[in-house]
Amino acid sequence: MKLTRKESTHRRHGRIRRAISGTAERPRLAVFRSNHHIYVQVIDDTQHQTLVSASTLEPALRTTLESGSNRDASTQVGKLIAERSLEKGITQVVFDRGGNLYHGRVKALADAAREGGLSF
Repeated sequence: MKLTRKESTHRRHGRIRRAISGTAERPRLAVFRSNHHIYVQVIDDTQHQTLVSASTLEPALRTTLESGSNRDASTQVGKLIAERSLEKGITQVVFDRGGNLYHGRVKALADAAREGGLSF
């Protein structure tokens, strides 16, 4: 039986989540990519708490972006999450690509977050 793309992504994400977990010192940078937008959260899994979040749905970004589903939008979200994380004193994170392949929009977001000052 052939899996759908969504099922394959879900299985990959399960394998990734078995291996990584966010702590207070090094929270998890979780990425969710939909067909129209990209969302990212910095999560402390020990406290079950989202520390910082950003997405292409935010009013400040929506006015400047022509689309929420391209690499330019992902780059803007990556810069925004890095900026907000540094304001909260978070410099090191564990990257969780959410089962997505590491290229295109996910890679653009990760590179922008690294340029913004996050290390992972």
